[in-house]
Amino acid sequence: MSKTNYSLDDLTGFQARHDSFVGIDSDGCVFDTMGVKQREHFHPLIIRLWGLERIEKQLRAAAEFVNLYSKWRGKNRFPDLLKVFELLHDWDEARASGVKLPKMSALRAYCNSGLPLGNPSLKAEVARTNDPELRRVLDWSLAVNKDIDQNMRPVHPFPWARKSLDKMHAHSDLIVVSQTPEEALVKEWAHHKISHLVAVIAGQELGTKSEHIRLASSGRYAPDRVLMIGDAPGDFTAAQDNHAAFFPIVPGHEDACWKRLHEEAYDFFLTGKYIGTYADKLIREFNDSLSETPPWKKHAQRLSPADV
Repeated sequence: MSKTNYSLDDLTGFQARHDSFVGIDSDGCVFDTMGVKQREHFHPLIIRLWGLERIEKQLRAAAEFVNLYSKWRGKNRFPDLLKVFELLHDWDEARASGVKLPKMSALRAYCNSGLPLGNPSLKAEVARTNDPELRRVLDWSLAVNKDIDQNMRPVHPFPWARKSLDKMHAHSDLIVVSQTPEEALVKEWAHHKISHLVAVIAGQELGTKSEHIRLASSGRYAPDRVLMIGDAPGDFTAAQDNHAAFFPIVPGHEDACWKRLHEEAYDFFLTGKYIGTYADKLIREFNDSLSETPPWKKHAQRLSPADV
């Protein structure tokens, strides 16, 4: 039977069974859940708790861009929430609406504090500072978790993701590397009966993705025997921080990427042929698929002076 909760001891005391290690992101990578969670759970609660009904269109556009289509995709929920409000402050349509936007200076300080970003540390900061804006962020985060737990419909893994997990489980040590709260991860992996394929399910409570990989793999595997699979720039950064290889799951082409991993890329990894020209090409394609410029900014840039 798979475990239902995990601690830092599961990472620091990780026992290697194979000579290779694979870290795997969950939301948007194994499961096609990113869009559902954002549009149906995260975004409506931002609108409700900050009273942004008058700029719902702009809020949803900014939040979808940050969380689904941009270089910030897949980051921790708190820096991404901060980025959404920064974009709204810089968007003429949002400012012209007359809606008072929060400055989020307390959230910015929390995100830059060096604390592990998650509900436990945020709850402690709220108790320490009694800051009303941090309290609202905490209320939002807890409400998101509750809403997802109670109301989110099950989303199956990508078909080739499941096949790839089965294949990799036979040859490598696998762990989940995620910034999603652990409770949601454990529930999702158990519901779809795939939690037995990974040794640890590491969520935001156990630190950053880079820390997850370092704690579980350092000193146990050769650098070229460590692979991170993910759908966001933060996953690539986590791999780089640990001198590990990275296999990208490109948003919008997830199952095709998993099929490629199953049919050739994972075999290349096992035989030492992955790192180099092959991996570099995949990473370029991945980076090209995500943007730093919101679509409304691109539209403004395309307008000629006479049109403005």
